[in-house]
Amino acid sequence: MQIWSKISAFYKKIDRFSHLLVGMPSYDKYVEYMEKFHPNETPQTQREFFKEALEKKYGAGSSRCC
Repeated sequence: MQIWSKISAFYKKIDRFSHLLVGMPSYDKYVEYMEKFHPNETPQTQREFFKEALEKKYGAGSSRCC
C-alpha cells in the first residue's frame, strides 16, 4: 500500500506543477488554504473554482481587442 501513497503524492506534485506551467491555479492548494485560513467557509466546487480562474485570466466576456 505504501507504493500507492507514493504514486498519489507524485501525481499531486505533477498536477500542481502542470497547472503552474500553464498559468492556472491549483484547486488542491485552494482547498488547503480555505481549510487553514477560512475553516468556517465552504470552498467553491472544482468547477466553480476553474470557471472563476478562467474568467480572471481571459476576462468574463470582455474583448481585449483595441
